[in-house]
Amino acid sequence: MFLSDRRIKDLYEIANHLRQDVIEMLVEAKSGHSAGPLGTADIFAALYFFILNHKPKNPSWEERDRLILSNGHICPIQYAALARAGYFPLKELKTLRKFGSRLQGHPHRGSLPGIETTSGPLGSGLSQGIGMALATRMDGKKHRVYVVMSDGELNEGNSWEAIMFAGKNRLNNLTAIIDRNNIQIDGFTEDIMPLESLRDKFEAFRWNVIDVDGHNIDEFIGAVQEAKAVFEKPTVIIAHTIPGKGVDFMERAYQWHGKPPTRHEAREALQQLRKLGGKIKSEHD
Repeated sequence: MFLSDRRIKDLYEIANHLRQDVIEMLVEAKSGHSAGPLGTADIFAALYFFILNHKPKNPSWEERDRLILSNGHICPIQYAALARAGYFPLKELKTLRKFGSRLQGHPHRGSLPGIETTSGPLGSGLSQGIGMALATRMDGKKHRVYVVMSDGELNEGNSWEAIMFAGKNRLNNLTAIIDRNNIQIDGFTEDIMPLESLRDKFEAFRWNVIDVDGHNIDEFIGAVQEAKAVFEKPTVIIAHTIPGKGVDFMERAYQWHGKPPTRHEAREALQQLRKLGGKIKSEHD
């Protein structure tokens, strides 16, 4: 599908706003994860503002696409995208992780419109998405199921059980999106528990595999469109991202996986993001 330069620029600008929302949410909460939400902002901008078939004013619309967030700790970016898409007021973002808030540290189904599943234990989201994709097929429905995952959760054995099941059952209405940022809370993934070659592993389990630059919105959207054209197997999009993208002192530093910025760090981060505006793009653009 052709995207005009204006449309792509709009999506990058939305992604930049989402990054600023994340910083403001985390510094207010004084807890939460920074690196993953910043790194996946371009992906969530593309999903909620171009790819997904959804209705923010009717979040229970039966024909909506389902988006499952398996790596629930990056929920600030999903909350920001939901708010900016119109699911709930933007001002509510500042209640992240506060007592009684609908925006807890991991998404909770039923508490907030647009949240499809409750997530927390890593490695569960793909199985949840597979159940939805299988039910969709059995009911003869046409909507699609997307599962956003971390690379670190592929250390979990139940992820691979799900991967085998989806491949065996040829769930072509399922697209998994792996945030391949190469970090987890203890360090770099290839030091903790090497994952490569991810492509070879998924292909061995009968998946269609697409590698993309997770900060190239046009490329990511193209991969999603390609997935829709594959009828004999599920698709996994391995989106290579930079953790902490857009904030120079956070980028590629695994130490930012699970901590929020201080007030001073937040001011510096927001200055950087506001200066960049919609100019954060792939290094290959």
